[in-house]
Amino acid sequence: MRPAVITVAQQKGGAGKTTLVIQLATALRARGHRVAVVDIDPQASLTGWMRLREHRQREAPELRFSMIGGWRLGVELDRLKREAELIVVDTPPHTETDARTAIRNADLVLIPCQPSTLDIWASKATLDQAVKERRPVALVLNRVPPRGRSVEEARSAIGEFGAEALACQLGNRQAFVSSIAQGLGVIESEPRSAAAEEVRSLAEDIVRRLG
Repeated sequence: MRPAVITVAQQKGGAGKTTLVIQLATALRARGHRVAVVDIDPQASLTGWMRLREHRQREAPELRFSMIGGWRLGVELDRLKREAELIVVDTPPHTETDARTAIRNADLVLIPCQPSTLDIWASKATLDQAVKERRPVALVLNRVPPRGRSVEEARSAIGEFGAEALACQLGNRQAFVSSIAQGLGVIESEPRSAAAEEVRSLAEDIVRRLG
């Protein structure tokens, strides 16, 4: 497949951007794709995970990695496209300059969002930015509780402002947290778990969308 950039963006903090980047990147790598991850978030959570992976999981499949300022992102993405098929970018919160640059350079923008009306409303600024840049965009419901009406209500709220939520969603599962603490993705730490199956489905959907 041709090289593609997946930007994970969300103006609201605590939505699970880095978790989504890690789980998606490792699942795409498990499918056999050459994958790079890019951290432009000053909080550097993805960078910390990569350092842990490099020191404790030397046998884990390779992920190319770059930490870079957003203003240099375009040049770095051009370089990475010569080394990787799929590049997943972790962005800072708020629709600031670096995040806008990452959205502008994306082939697909993913917006992680917890299934609550308030969280969905908070996602609108990021969604509007992607639409302004004419980038394909979709919300990914994250930290979904095992039961209750919140998912139905969230999908209804998303539809009200003309957005799309992927059918694949990530549950509120300890397996995601545990995998990150090990420098792994859940597809590597617990490959037969329900969490791994969710990430597998998400990766399959993303690859299909990118064609």
